Amino acid sequence: MLQTIDIEPDRAGFSPSRLADAVAFAQANEIAWSRDINDQLGKGEFEPPPWNEVLGPTKPRGGPAGVILRQGRVAATWGDVMRADMTFSVAKSYLAILAGLALADGLIGDVDERVAETALDDHFTSEQNRQITWRHLLQQTSEWEGTLFSKPDLIDRNRQLGADADNSRKGQRRELGAPGSYWEYNDVRVNRLSLSLLHLFRRPLAEVLAERIMVPLGASEDWSWNAYRNAMVTIDGVAMPSVPGGSHWGGGLWIGAWDQSKLGQLILQRGAWNGEQLLPEDWVAAMLTPCDINPEYGFMWWLNTGRVRYPAASAGAVAAVGAGGNTILADPAHDLVLVARWLDGEALNPLIKQTIDAMVD
Repeated sequence: MLQTIDIEPDRAGFSPSRLADAVAFAQANEIAWSRDINDQLGKGEFEPPPWNEVLGPTKPRGGPAGVILRQGRVAATWGDVMRADMTFSVAKSYLAILAGLALADGLIGDVDERVAETALDDHFTSEQNRQITWRHLLQQTSEWEGTLFSKPDLIDRNRQLGADADNSRKGQRRELGAPGSYWEYNDVRVNRLSLSLLHLFRRPLAEVLAERIMVPLGASEDWSWNAYRNAMVTIDGVAMPSVPGGSHWGGGLWIGAWDQSKLGQLILQRGAWNGEQLLPEDWVAAMLTPCDINPEYGFMWWLNTGRVRYPAASAGAVAAVGAGGNTILADPAHDLVLVARWLDGEALNPLIKQTIDAMVD
């Protein structure tokens, strides 16, 4: 189990020289983003003005950083692995973990339960929204319609992902279907999931995550989960921050590569850590089950179904992914966790290949 950063590539089953080449490749393929995140967002990284208005705090990013674990041992690190940087949509995968805790606590009866049954506001009362379930929110198939913290869901309608994505129609009106009928990567709807989880726990989600996951993992105290300036909600008479599932408009989860690697190892170990089941094993299985209408996606985790997304990894590999080249990859077939920060997107699959090719057993 991970306790200290003792780097031992040979004991982890790697050729030290070949693994060093993989690390050098990662360091040489930094994403072409400004180190000033404000500058990046101001250029309209996600959408043009006025919808690109930044609502949460930002911070300059560091350089390339990463961690490679195998068999629970640290095989390699590069860059400043303790630096807490913005992670963008990697935070979505943390929301799925919190949903699993809510289910284990009985706060959610079933993922197919309607969110309207536990909502503390009227966002699920309309004809469009009243049939939305937790599964729909977690799989990004909810088709939720509305405005949250001054951002309408319309912003991310017709949004596409990937190197060849055509976002010329992003933000244009699209006739919404029934919940569960259409998959769309929509940050406003993800933030609606986060607010719904806050309604269940009645505590800031960062506190729940720290107590139930991060402290037991032995994570640092340097990470934080930052809300938008207009995302304070009152529950039981107490003002609480509703945190976003990304850094699309600032804020979000700020965390280091070392702490991220612990989360990847937790997923690899099916929710178990030091003899304790931090996350129910059946929830990990559910979280990593392909969505019916998008087999590359589970509950806020990316899947490698058919080895389409990461050809160099096994079909069972899963990943938490954020803009800016932020990835936590867990590949059970190779007992491997790979965390990469600020890596050019085109370099990720070659890095995975070089890492796996460096294995000697």
